[in-house]
Amino acid sequence: QVQLVESGGGLVQTGGSLRLSCAASGRTFSGYPMGWFRQAPGKEREFVAVVRGSGGATFYADSVKGRVAIFRDNAGSTVYLQMNSLKLEDTAVYYCAASTYLLAVGDSTQYNYWGQGTQVTVSS
Repeated sequence: QVQLVESGGGLVQTGGSLRLSCAASGRTFSGYPMGWFRQAPGKEREFVAVVRGSGGATFYADSVKGRVAIFRDNAGSTVYLQMNSLKLEDTAVYYCAASTYLLAVGDSTQYNYWGQGTQVTVSS
């Protein structure tokens, strides 16, 4: 059974930093995209960032570009999201996702596997 388990969420003040982790088990995703999405209260789930397997290309939503970095470990089974200069509008539940579609980017329907989510709350 494939599982994606997120950790690292929490409460942080504006301008602070958090690092989210997502560990995959049940299969390897080393050659496939792994990414992060988020969903704020009353809003639709939105793309944050993705790192592809082959070559490790990364893509970011405009709203987080320059403040967030996505990377994965050498085994490819854990993906991280380093978030800096956090803003109030970054408050959301953050979901890890993995895809067996090699070219997956920001379309959530391209992702086959999802974690349960971790809450990130940014306060003033």
